[in-house]
Amino acid sequence: MKIYRLMAFCGIILCANILAFSQNETPTIEPTARFTNSNGEYEESNNYSGDAPLVAHFMANPKNQGEYSAHYEWRFVREGEKEPFLTRYEENTEYTFNHAGTHSVVCHVIFTKGNDRIEYTDEYWNETEPIKVTISESSLDMPNAFSPNGDGYNDIYKAKTYKSIIEFHAYIFNRWGQKLYEWDTPEGGWDGTFNGKDVKQGTYFVLVKATGSDGRKYNIRRDVNLLRGFVENSGITEN
Repeated sequence: MKIYRLMAFCGIILCANILAFSQNETPTIEPTARFTNSNGEYEESNNYSGDAPLVAHFMANPKNQGEYSAHYEWRFVREGEKEPFLTRYEENTEYTFNHAGTHSVVCHVIFTKGNDRIEYTDEYWNETEPIKVTISESSLDMPNAFSPNGDGYNDIYKAKTYKSIIEFHAYIFNRWGQKLYEWDTPEGGWDGTFNGKDVKQGTYFVLVKATGSDGRKYNIRRDVNLLRGFVENSGITEN
């Protein structure tokens, strides 16, 4: 019986020491960022480069908060500027980057409990690297031909290459000026049909109006050669 009492007493002492230790721990933060890439996959990094529009998730990751209350202030600053262009007041936040250039993101946190106050503000970030997000300058290139013959190669008329396009609208017309199709993302495109039926092989016209993350305006007008009998591997057009 004495042994059980001794074990119980030791257990009480151990729990009391653990509780006292946890109450004396200092709350900390470990801000991190997670980005959604062009394939819809998540990537975690505190120094990330990508194309606009880029969706980013920011987490403050407080540790040992205990009974402390926390005030969060995320600050987003563009390179070469001092004042933030955006401030958010939440533990975790999300933002879509649409402007080219480098952005610094920091999270100011103040923990309070009674008269106790622990700050992670300017002094902390003077010694800690901010989260860096770099958005590339824009580019957009539309092809002048495609071959919707079902061989799996070049069957869709769409942007050949693009970077950091934040607004996009494209229209396809026939030679009489009739609109056959339109789409509003650079990932989309035209399959060479109108009202569910294949259009004839020939020359059509594309008009593209777009805006890049760097403010560049695109107004692309060009002929589009629809080569339905083109065989990709041989380079031969069948009649």
